[in-house]
Amino acid sequence: MTTSTLKDRKGLPVAKEAIDSFASALAGKAIRSGDADYEQARRIWNAHVHKHPGLIVRCAGTADVVQAVKFARAHNVLVAIRGGGHNVAGRALCDDGIVIDLSGMKAVFVDPAKATARVQGGATLGDVDRETHAFGRAVPVGVVSRTGIAGLTLGGGVGWLVRKYGLTCDNLLSCEVVTAEGEIVTASADENADLFWALRGGGGNFGIVTSFLYKTHPVSTVLGGLIVYPRDRAGDVIRHYRDFMASAPEELTAYVGLITGPDGSPVVGVIVCWCGDLAEGERVLKPLRQFGAPVMDAVQPMPFPAMQKILDDAFPDGTQNYWKSTFLKALSNDAIDVIVDHANKMQSPLSAVVIEYYAGAAGRTGAGESAFAARKAEYDVGFMAQWTDPAENEKHMAWARTMAEAMKPHSSGAYLLNFLSEEDADTIKAAFGANYPRLAQVKKKYDPTNFFSINQNIQPAA
Repeated sequence: MTTSTLKDRKGLPVAKEAIDSFASALAGKAIRSGDADYEQARRIWNAHVHKHPGLIVRCAGTADVVQAVKFARAHNVLVAIRGGGHNVAGRALCDDGIVIDLSGMKAVFVDPAKATARVQGGATLGDVDRETHAFGRAVPVGVVSRTGIAGLTLGGGVGWLVRKYGLTCDNLLSCEVVTAEGEIVTASADENADLFWALRGGGGNFGIVTSFLYKTHPVSTVLGGLIVYPRDRAGDVIRHYRDFMASAPEELTAYVGLITGPDGSPVVGVIVCWCGDLAEGERVLKPLRQFGAPVMDAVQPMPFPAMQKILDDAFPDGTQNYWKSTFLKALSNDAIDVIVDHANKMQSPLSAVVIEYYAGAAGRTGAGESAFAARKAEYDVGFMAQWTDPAENEKHMAWARTMAEAMKPHSSGAYLLNFLSEEDADTIKAAFGANYPRLAQVKKKYDPTNFFSINQNIQPAA
């Protein structure tokens, strides 16, 4: 017999009998501290996050989610929501409270006639890619296949198709949502339109999305891969990349990474994804691929799901991660010099600095048309500290923080919240910009008690 550590928000234990009764009514499974599978169930991708939930509810379907919300409300218990568990800040977990775990809800249903895909809230990008690819289509998602579709979408969602087809949230048609009262509602342009507006970029503040309906696009084989140069060419490579991308067709998304090569040498790489006609892609990419003298050019045609997995090995499960990022006013020569200088000071071969360019379809959506406000921010730079030994936490975190501080003169003052390990209330408000007051009103309507608080939290309007 195990002993539950589930506590209410005052730190008082929840009666074992109440937990037993709740657990017996689930189609899924309630996992408690001391159970054989508890340690595995509480692990997430980022090993830097250590939380010990009192109860993990592995939901089998929407009915379990409803029951978990109602149970948590009845006992005044803190709640965290787990989708893919790949958020760098570790908001899939909490101490002492309940984790409502959707990771078993991974079904994807593609409707080729309507060009849509219905995706459950626990699915990963890899789950989505596998099913949509069978129909020669794709949903614009992120760049690491193990990322959860829910957190990605609710935070906006940027990836290899962003310049051609927009953010992930721009391709969202409707959501099935469990509210803070445990009610099941639909959010779309026609039903609960205010909630639908807020879910597209407003994070996990407003409810638990148990399924998403997306538009799909005709993407099957892409031209993609990595072009690698020695690190001492980084400044020239980034400037050429910037100038090239300024007039590149929207079928091309390309990012720059200052990384460590397999042999331990520091390098700079341009990673590209062309989602249009392959022959045209070969022509367009030629000036990018022929610049300088790359030590490797691995660009080639590949299935889109393979493109989505190219970076998977760079972000393995079980490493320590701490990230900072900011949108830039411009990728100026001065900003490039700062980026290269601080990248050369990284303390771990697993760490990286990544420059991402989003200009295109995402920027043609107005800043007020969805909660995601940073529509005119073309460049985002991420400082991704990653290491293996927890004893080295401070020096790697200090590197990321120092780099973020050095970039402040070049920052636009806007942020991609999915790329931050921590943020204060001012950063959250800056990320939502002029949309914040409206988001606070939607929060007041759908979650006036801030039941959903483990997120980039928006306080309900007074």
